Amino acid sequence: MPKPTNPLVQAESMLQMALAVPAGCFAGLIIGYFLDKHFHTHWIVVVGMLLGAAGGFIQIFTTLARMSKKQGNYPE
Repeated sequence: MPKPTNPLVQAESMLQMALAVPAGCFAGLIIGYFLDKHFHTHWIVVVGMLLGAAGGFIQIFTTLARMSKKQGNYPE
């Protein structure tokens, strides 16, 4: 039977999941904006936001898999 985890650790994991997608989108937006300015285009910012959102979703899924594995609900 797995040990119960600290509530602060659980809160940190939930906060990490809540901020993963917005932070990824914001980082992609900033990087895409500067690349658009450098290359004089208007589409890189959209690609950057999509890649940032994908990275955020990947972070959420890996965090959920790690939490599920710690609780013993995930097959090894």
